[in-house]
Amino acid sequence: MARDDAPWKPSALGRLSRVGDVVDRVTTPFARRAARRGFPWTAPTVPRGVEVPRDEPDLGADYDTDWARRSLARSVRRGIVGGPLHLAVRGVASPNVHGVDRLSDLARLDDPPPLIFTPNHHSHLDTALMAIAVPEPWRSKLVVAAAADYFFDKRWKARLAALSLNAIPIDREATGRKSSEMIKRLIEDGWSLVIYPEGGRSPDGWGQDFKGGAAYLSSRTGAPVVPVFIDGTGAIYGKGMKRPKRGVTNVVFGAPLTPLDDENTRRFSARIERSVTTLADESLTDYWTARRRAADGTNPRLTGPDYVGWRRQWALSERRSIGSAGLRRRQKRRWPDLGN
Repeated sequence: MARDDAPWKPSALGRLSRVGDVVDRVTTPFARRAARRGFPWTAPTVPRGVEVPRDEPDLGADYDTDWARRSLARSVRRGIVGGPLHLAVRGVASPNVHGVDRLSDLARLDDPPPLIFTPNHHSHLDTALMAIAVPEPWRSKLVVAAAADYFFDKRWKARLAALSLNAIPIDREATGRKSSEMIKRLIEDGWSLVIYPEGGRSPDGWGQDFKGGAAYLSSRTGAPVVPVFIDGTGAIYGKGMKRPKRGVTNVVFGAPLTPLDDENTRRFSARIERSVTTLADESLTDYWTARRRAADGTNPRLTGPDYVGWRRQWALSERRSIGSAGLRRRQKRRWPDLGN
């Protein structure tokens, strides 16, 4: 019990209130003096009838990422990707990379061409996974097409995405003229591109229909398209999950594709989607089975069966149970020794 004659001490809230009063007494005269002096101490006044032009937008699709490809930023990014990002992806996703040998002919060239990588998209983890899985010489000159309305809506997010992943803003609904011109210029400068043809993450664990952005950019720039299938990231950190759960992933690279002479953008995009579908079948079965089904047109579709509701989720769980990717790691059980 407290003593009645104990000296009174102000509470923390009382002390904070006193500090606020002192700050207010000190700053108020300066604020009033600045208000009397006007501009430049305060915002300039605007005459009536005069419309002040708005500042040019510098976020979203208008965010300038040229600084992220300068020497200093590239050195910092090399340290991020090779250090903490690599360790984090290895610890959470344990990626198994296959099919890199399908790019060996291009890698052996004296001047390897830039490539357009087109993986499926189930998780934000996909981009970090591609940053460490893409082989050299393309990894060191790799840009990622990221949703302008998500990664570039705030300045801190835009700077982080541009610095750590060399992301560039792109409209996920359609490849606009400004975005396509920027990507065309980057590819002509020798930069390779990671773009998600689905346009966004899977909402339910199954794939989505491919859009024609990658096929259009390839037809316009002449850069070959490399189909890529990523398996397992949806179970580790899919859309709607608040935190990642450790698991195993597979990254399968396919052979480069180029548009045929009589092939328009729509048909080339459909061929890219069929190639990723074949790689998905390969990740669950084997090379020969996947190619035999591809010849017959019987590869399981990326978009899943035409079920609705719980049957679609049930089919997804059955698909994930076939392979090793996406299975979350569990602690090994230790059974007690009961003797003989």
